[in-house]
Amino acid sequence: MKKIMLLLALFISAVSFSQIHNPVKWSTSVVAVSETKYDLVVQATIEGGWHLYSQSVPEDGPIPTAFTFPKNSAYELVGKVSEGTGKTVNDPVFNMKIKFFENKATFKQRINVVSKKAFKITGEVEFMVCNDANCLPPTYVDLNFQIPETAGIAVIKEEEKVEKEAVEITAEKTAIDTLVKEEVAVDSTAKAEVNANTVEKVVPETTQKSTDRSLLAIFIIAFFSGFAALLTPCVFPMIPMTVSFFTKQSKTRAKGIKNAIIYGLSIVIIYVLLGSIVSAVFGADALNALSTNVWFNVIFFLLLIVFAVSFLGAFEIMLPNSWANKVDTKADKGGLIGIFFMALALAIVSFSCTGPIVGTLLVQAAAGGNQVGPIVGMLGFSLALAIPFALFAAFPGWLNSLPKSGGWLNTVKVVLGFLELALAFKFLSNADLVLQLHLLEREVFLAIWIAIFGTLAFYLFGKIQLPHDSPLTHISVGRLSLGLLTLTFTIYMIPGLWGAPLNLISAFPPAQHYSESPYGVGSSQGGTSTSATPEIPEGAHLMAPHNIIAFTDYDLGMAYAKKVNKPVMLDFTGYACVNCRKMEQQVWPKEQILSILKNEVVLISLYVDDKRPLPAGEEIESKLRPGKKLKYVGQKWSEFQTIKYKANAQPFYVLIDNEGENLLDPVGYTPDAEEYHKWLKIGVANFKK
Repeated sequence: MKKIMLLLALFISAVSFSQIHNPVKWSTSVVAVSETKYDLVVQATIEGGWHLYSQSVPEDGPIPTAFTFPKNSAYELVGKVSEGTGKTVNDPVFNMKIKFFENKATFKQRINVVSKKAFKITGEVEFMVCNDANCLPPTYVDLNFQIPETAGIAVIKEEEKVEKEAVEITAEKTAIDTLVKEEVAVDSTAKAEVNANTVEKVVPETTQKSTDRSLLAIFIIAFFSGFAALLTPCVFPMIPMTVSFFTKQSKTRAKGIKNAIIYGLSIVIIYVLLGSIVSAVFGADALNALSTNVWFNVIFFLLLIVFAVSFLGAFEIMLPNSWANKVDTKADKGGLIGIFFMALALAIVSFSCTGPIVGTLLVQAAAGGNQVGPIVGMLGFSLALAIPFALFAAFPGWLNSLPKSGGWLNTVKVVLGFLELALAFKFLSNADLVLQLHLLEREVFLAIWIAIFGTLAFYLFGKIQLPHDSPLTHISVGRLSLGLLTLTFTIYMIPGLWGAPLNLISAFPPAQHYSESPYGVGSSQGGTSTSATPEIPEGAHLMAPHNIIAFTDYDLGMAYAKKVNKPVMLDFTGYACVNCRKMEQQVWPKEQILSILKNEVVLISLYVDDKRPLPAGEEIESKLRPGKKLKYVGQKWSEFQTIKYKANAQPFYVLIDNEGENLLDPVGYTPDAEEYHKWLKIGVANFKK
């Protein structure tokens, strides 16, 4: 039994460590529209978790899907290839709106048939797919269509034709599998090489786990937002008034507690109903599309500015008084219905304080396209409002320990106003990133936030007063602590103008490359003086902002490694690779890792989606697709990775000596800096043996 379990474990390990991804299957069919017009239908079946990019992608974005149909006297192309609706999101890496497809995608090219004889069309599709952990290099697949004789042909329903004539195009996968089998079966030394070139399979987190975490985050943020709303002058004074009402009007203490609990539950029901209505009316997809829409972001920026100005004391935002009067009339009826309408009255009366917070929460909760996000957000928010009423009703003596209403409540409201003001510029930044206007680059964004939070610090220290503030004779310990915390945060942001990564707020300002200078204000080269700039070997360049010497050509990099007698780190990457950028921005800058990359290895970054044509005379025939020639530099590196290392996902890192032999097993996406550092240290140590 133990031997069987051991063999099973070894088998699973072998499968996990050697992985050729082929997440898209293509099928073709021909649909008759009339006697002379046909639709060439191409359907992509996409594995779960992967997505295929649209034909239309903004400049400097990922590789789009592209179709090629050869010229032929037997037919004429009518218009361009059409495609389905797909899904459009604001990609955080490319800072642009990008359309892609999940699960299935259908493309159609209409043709006008000139010849009456049957003939065959062989087209080609170039495409790129990504998931949460990997991006695969651009891939080419042949598409075959059989056009029948046109005489007397009947129009066939598209659905029946697609099902009847679908022919899966699996030539590429077959070629890869055959090639791998041939290499493994060459001889025993080849087997050893395969074992030396194994790759750790990167298993992306499941959608369910990711969703659970995002919902938990929404709940926590909403709960604390509700607690903040509780401390505003619109809500806080209602606690002792409402609890006293229930305890005095009820014949017994138990009855008072029961009514207060029902009151709290009514508050929860009202806000959860609000979240449910938003989800039902708009739907997750619509809300997600709105959150990435330029005009929506601009409008919400203006709306948050209005909310912020209101919180700062310029004016009050209130619902019509007639609404509150009608609800009060219903509340006088008593019973469960009366208690519910009392809770509704609280929601209406406190709208000037809770409305801006609730509106912001609903948008943020739905921004990820999660259908239940707004509901979970309103649940967390309402619980923070409702719990105090139930607790103080159960223990009315606690009311004596509550601080008295006063100027501090207005201070809370003003602080929320500053936070709304800061958040407003995040929405404006989203619009700027989508349009690539470069009006709100990283330095400008940080300067605005520094000004906002710096002013807030001065306000908390009593140096600035606003219209509704009470005279400040002294500063409380709580206010002083909050002021010091705000001032610390303000000072923390200042180095960001000079290139500091600011990891604590990395989700808010634009990326480091979206700036006037990727090295920071006042620096022309890597944040250091020119004299400290390392000498750049021929064929290499400096990777900003950390000045890592890197090659993009394998031969030049290997020649340099032999010259300086250092090991080589092959970095199979891509311009459109999300997790490649995460590694470069969050893992590589760690001091111990950066030291190795700059001093102990030669870095060769091979971009598998490099669309530069191969130089004249260097075109080579594809080993994976016999009869086809490689067109681009990226195809060359992609085939090299697939054939040599039996993997085609990026990022993918290989440590080799300067003769090309592996020093240890390659790795993929490794966000754990300690684990990645350990891998580098072992490889360098093996080279020195």
